[in-house]
Amino acid sequence: MAASADLEVGAPVSGGVLVDVEIPGPGASAIVDPGSNLDGAAEFDAPRSIDPALPLVDRAFHGVARTIGLLVLVVMGSIGLFLGYQSLPTLQRYGLGFFTESQWQPENDVLGISGVLVGTFTIAIVALVIAFPLAITTAIYISEYATPKIKSLLVSMVDLMAAVPSIIWGLWGFALMQPKAAHVGHWLHTHLGFIPFFQVDTDPNAAPWAETKYYASAFVAGIAVAMMVLPMAAAVMRQVFAQAPIGEREAALALGSTKWGMIRTVVLPFGKGGIIGGTMLSMGRALGETIAVVLIISPAFDIKFRPLEIGTESVSALIAGRFGEATSAQLSALLTAGFVLFIITLVINTLAAMIVARSRSGASTD
Repeated sequence: MAASADLEVGAPVSGGVLVDVEIPGPGASAIVDPGSNLDGAAEFDAPRSIDPALPLVDRAFHGVARTIGLLVLVVMGSIGLFLGYQSLPTLQRYGLGFFTESQWQPENDVLGISGVLVGTFTIAIVALVIAFPLAITTAIYISEYATPKIKSLLVSMVDLMAAVPSIIWGLWGFALMQPKAAHVGHWLHTHLGFIPFFQVDTDPNAAPWAETKYYASAFVAGIAVAMMVLPMAAAVMRQVFAQAPIGEREAALALGSTKWGMIRTVVLPFGKGGIIGGTMLSMGRALGETIAVVLIISPAFDIKFRPLEIGTESVSALIAGRFGEATSAQLSALLTAGFVLFIITLVINTLAAMIVARSRSGASTD
């Protein structure tokens, strides 16, 4: 309690001594016990840490979760070490030439993956060019325009697309989409052939329209892979769009913005990290797709940036097609190719996960 005005500091009072102690409220004096430790008064201001003992169940769960997390890291590290160790014979034999040589001719002791890497990235780029606009428009419609019933239906459909086995997408691309894609490829070559990316190396004496020269190409494989990576990209973008701050949404609408104006000025800038991260995650998966690519493409090891033309190869398709008949030297070369793909996808997926994690903030509108 506060001391009266006619008492001096240090004067004895009933129950204690009047001293200067900083306390909240009016006045700066208080009556304290004579035996109290005045020198340690500052200790009252220090925050006390509360560290309650966790129940046994919580401690057990924490230990199990930490063990599993460490186990995942150990498994990933062991895979990388195994592939790296198995790659040593190939790297010692061929050196950097293994990464610059395009041909794969074991009978002539010529092995390289430069053409295979080009084919891998060509298929992935075609897939992203097709999947990106579909993914972002699907995510915007689900998060901003769809009614609750339609939203639930579309979310379920997108999730079901992700559950379709890759061999089904491969058969779909080979049997259904390949003839149609050949017509699209011919149209692109006819009207945009002056761009090197859309050129097709054909026999000048051949018929102007021979659909088989547009079959088994990176373009056809990219269409199938695009349908496989579309659900992942759409799901990541949708989740980030839904977390755009509700206050900024309402502020934009209150200032007279249209629905699309609000999406363009609030939702899309906020979801930029999700757009980039979802695209990179899709890129990581597209680089490693195997069965669908094997069913569609015609193996070719040349370095070429012409996705409309028949013939290409990817790292995963190379491993799947040559693994069964490989000798020990060829097996080491295949594992080296797998090690390169492992490093590339690990880096891309790690960066994508970091970008998505940084973009997930705000108030969800779901």
